Amino acid sequence: MTTEIKNAIIESTTLTLNEGHGIPSCMIHLNYGGSSQGFGGYDLRYYGLKMITRILETVGEERWEDLPGNHVRARIEGGLIVAIGHIMEDKWYYPKAEDKKQDGKDL
Repeated sequence: MTTEIKNAIIESTTLTLNEGHGIPSCMIHLNYGGSSQGFGGYDLRYYGLKMITRILETVGEERWEDLPGNHVRARIEGGLIVAIGHIMEDKWYYPKAEDKKQDGKDL
């Protein structure tokens, strides 16, 4: 599987209670400078506050509303963003990998 890291700017964010089908979720809309892609769409009933907290910690912000305008890195595998990272520091958030660690499963 091809892996690439792209720099991006967070254009906007979405935090919704009912994504059209009863699932609360969040989305970060990234601009790569000519193209864009979303990171998120995970079911917050499962990933919950930990996901929002980890995104804020990784980007380096205190409030969800302050995420737009921040520069980040996106790790893309098979065309999908699997993690976001701080633009300068070696801080990454991999939702599925952290979830497996929490459940005691191997990565």
